[in-house]
Amino acid sequence: MDFISPESKAFKKTLVALFLGSFIMFADLYCTQPVIAVIAAQFNVPPAAASLSLSAATGALALFLLFVSFTSGMYDRKRVMILALVSSAFLSITVGFIQNLPLLIAVRFVQGALLAGYPSIAMAYINEEFDKKVLGYVIGIYVSGNSLGGLAGRLIVGSLSDAFSWNTAIALLGLLNLVMCVLFMILLPKSKHFDSRHGSMKRTTAGFLENIESPALVFLYLIGFILMGSFVTIYNYFGIPLLEPPYNLSQTLIGFIFVIFLVGTFSSTWMGRLSDHMSRSGVIGLCLIMMICGLALTMSPLLAVKIFGLAMFTFGFFGGHSVASSWVGILANRREKAQSSSLYLLFYYVGSSVVGSVGGLFLEWYGWTGLVIAIALLCTIGMTLCYFVRRMVLNGACHRYRRHHHNHRHSMAGQHI
Repeated sequence: MDFISPESKAFKKTLVALFLGSFIMFADLYCTQPVIAVIAAQFNVPPAAASLSLSAATGALALFLLFVSFTSGMYDRKRVMILALVSSAFLSITVGFIQNLPLLIAVRFVQGALLAGYPSIAMAYINEEFDKKVLGYVIGIYVSGNSLGGLAGRLIVGSLSDAFSWNTAIALLGLLNLVMCVLFMILLPKSKHFDSRHGSMKRTTAGFLENIESPALVFLYLIGFILMGSFVTIYNYFGIPLLEPPYNLSQTLIGFIFVIFLVGTFSSTWMGRLSDHMSRSGVIGLCLIMMICGLALTMSPLLAVKIFGLAMFTFGFFGGHSVASSWVGILANRREKAQSSSLYLLFYYVGSSVVGSVGGLFLEWYGWTGLVIAIALLCTIGMTLCYFVRRMVLNGACHRYRRHHHNHRHSMAGQHI
């Protein structure tokens, strides 16, 4: 079949399109995070209330990913992604005219709900349209757009809000994203391997049950929960000890910690490419070990060592997420790839919310060391789950081997577990 490969004319422009789409989504999703304090001051509310401008978007994203998992097989992939990105860009522009906190939270909730139409559909598109031999590399490029988009959204809004109001800064980001939406529409080829099942809710429900009844897929969903939960928790609270003696860093300097996201751009691509040539379970295990080692370094009293440890932790996270998400697409039924991707991302963002909140309690009760130990234990559980996924896939492969010796040898070529 005519899959997109490095030799295809469409390969590079498709990679650029997916990178841009990922960039737009994460820039819009996290755009209010750097100005939460400014929003709180303007509306005379506590920072916790102002932070709803972010949590409303991420919460809606997680909630509506479940809806997307049931409807993803009914509509054209490219059209759904375009609708999600363009509508989100317009809503960012709309934020420029909002002077009411409840309205801002409502708009951000709608924005998060609409953005749910992009990530799982994009991963399904990748798994359906690209040659299986380059899946790890392609999803690595996609995830690198996540890291750059999240970083750019924070830095653009944070810096422009000094020259303009925070509303205007987000509106300008929306205009930039709208331009990139046009490029996305032009560059992304239409789906060639998408089989529309319009109106087949019974079939969709059966596919949903298939995805949650597969232990290997459920364990990969849990690995996504652990990866994102650990990552968000550490970034939520890393700056708190640095505000205190002996560091006494300013909030502005702590804000530049997000620049470390840039290592994720390299990590996701490099680890993704590595997983195309060696064991995926081994690569994810390596990434989790790097996260644990990075956590250990953050307990050092030396600021430079702490920052290096955070960079190592970040490197491991983006690499692990890149490989785990691509593995979900490989193990899922061909017709239910978008649904399995939606479920992975549902667990992923629920991990952000749940672990991020509980992590604050560990910090309050046991300090930074207690939080680090808790997250390290969580990463260790992730390594255990990864081992079991490998065993399950191997056992499944053995059964197929005994039933279809020749076909199995052909189908397993290049699929590293």
